Amino acid sequence: MKIADLYIRVSTDEQADKGYSQRDQEDRLRKHCEHNDIRIQQVIFEDFSAKSFERPEWQKYLISIRKIKGRSNLILFTKWDRFSRNAGDAYQMINILKKAGIQPQAVEQPLDMSIPESKIMLAVYLATPEVENDRRALNVFYGMRRARKEGRWMATAPIGYVNRVNETGKKQIVLREPQASIIKWAFKEISEGKYSTEQIWKRAKELGLQCSKHNFWLAIRNPVYCGKITVPEFEDEPRHLVPGLHEPLISESLFYDVQDVLDGRKKRGNGTKIVSNTMLPLRGFLKCSRCSKTLSGSASKGRYQYYHYYHCDSSCGCRLKAEELNELFVARLKDFVLNPGAEELFKRVIVDAYSSCTHSIRDSRTQFINEITEQNNRITKARELLLKGDIDGADYKIVKNEAEQKIATLEAKLVDKGAEPATISDVERIVEKAISVLVKLDVIYWKSDAEMQRKIIGSIYPEKFTFENLKDRTTILSEVFKIIFLINSELSSKKNGTNDQNLTLSRWVLPKGFEPPSSEPESDILSIELRKRASTNDAANIYNPPLRGKRLKH
Repeated sequence: MKIADLYIRVSTDEQADKGYSQRDQEDRLRKHCEHNDIRIQQVIFEDFSAKSFERPEWQKYLISIRKIKGRSNLILFTKWDRFSRNAGDAYQMINILKKAGIQPQAVEQPLDMSIPESKIMLAVYLATPEVENDRRALNVFYGMRRARKEGRWMATAPIGYVNRVNETGKKQIVLREPQASIIKWAFKEISEGKYSTEQIWKRAKELGLQCSKHNFWLAIRNPVYCGKITVPEFEDEPRHLVPGLHEPLISESLFYDVQDVLDGRKKRGNGTKIVSNTMLPLRGFLKCSRCSKTLSGSASKGRYQYYHYYHCDSSCGCRLKAEELNELFVARLKDFVLNPGAEELFKRVIVDAYSSCTHSIRDSRTQFINEITEQNNRITKARELLLKGDIDGADYKIVKNEAEQKIATLEAKLVDKGAEPATISDVERIVEKAISVLVKLDVIYWKSDAEMQRKIIGSIYPEKFTFENLKDRTTILSEVFKIIFLINSELSSKKNGTNDQNLTLSRWVLPKGFEPPSSEPESDILSIELRKRASTNDAANIYNPPLRGKRLKH
């Protein structure tokens, strides 16, 4: 009596598209065994693709027939495509089963393998489902490629996005918060080149980003964030980008700035760390005065405690006590705490500079608004004349069309001017808030954590400095703190001839070549104005060469 194992396989897509079911296959196989007097040894249910034999239940079956031979001599299935959809793998598996004394057979496509011509039909039965699979795969490939060319994202949504179905039933990706904001922050940080990519990834994880390091690297290389979809290379068509249908997270310029940083085409900044030991806040900002390398920092274990040092990793042997250097920095930090007596001067200069920068914009906007109002009044007046019968409909229409054309032109010019500048009172409130920080900068530094302390250091010193630079006060400063130092120096020792009435007058004439043009950015105008109002020759010599010019005669 023949003993058979029943193999029932179905894949999810086949069950949905063609209506295959495991119960239907089992019923047909059991009837076949009943009519042919075949005893059933076991029933194997599989829910996996037949592209290969790497299927969980099939692998278990192979292990069982190797351990116990002779339990069955047949393995039955409904059709050959239930057995395999890969002709090459199928022939190899048939040989393995024959060596184990098991003959595979499809009950609805029976073959007598003792007849040589049956091998031709076997090849047809095995090749047909493989061709069907290949054709289906090719259709899917072309369909996905066409969708990519139309700007659709054809995969699981990238980090910061989520898959959704719109009102028309089409799938799309939309922004997902807070992941989107964190990814946007990461792009901006990388573009500045101040920190390494790994440091930014670690900080992003602390902010709530759910992403591995590998996936983060893939994300910052993906143009989908700037609104582009990648169409891969295929045959003679090269790889290219197309505009996506989704909302971009960042601008194209920011994306390509990041790629320049990652590829080394854009020079990185100081390369300081986002976080640092609380006892080593200056690590990454200091450089060795002997070999110009960046000083690192570490702690040495003493008998009772740890001692921290800034040191050079080269053989020059530079080693500085962190405690002494930190105290020296705090002492120098007091030079940049805005003198309380300079608060009003600082506020007046900034407000005056802002007013000067926005005066022309404000006047232009006022002029355009007045002209638009005038044209609207013309239309209103013409309408009243029309109602009184003083003009006919044709004349009214001419006046109305001319006025509307002028209004459209004026409104376009008004839009080009941008938004209405902030009022002076708003600027004063912002400046007062900023001044409240500058007058207690040293206190804020002491109470802040290591990350905030390093931000304060970076805002004061745009370039790395040595211990000697810090000690001798020859360190290069950022423009804002350079001016604060000059203001403090001015108030501590007044120059003769300077009083509160002529603070708005310049004491020195800028030499030819240094005169700022009218199109200078607001920050440059503010810097020059502050220099004109607060600088003295003695204080300026500390950080800048003296401006050579003639004293104004008043």
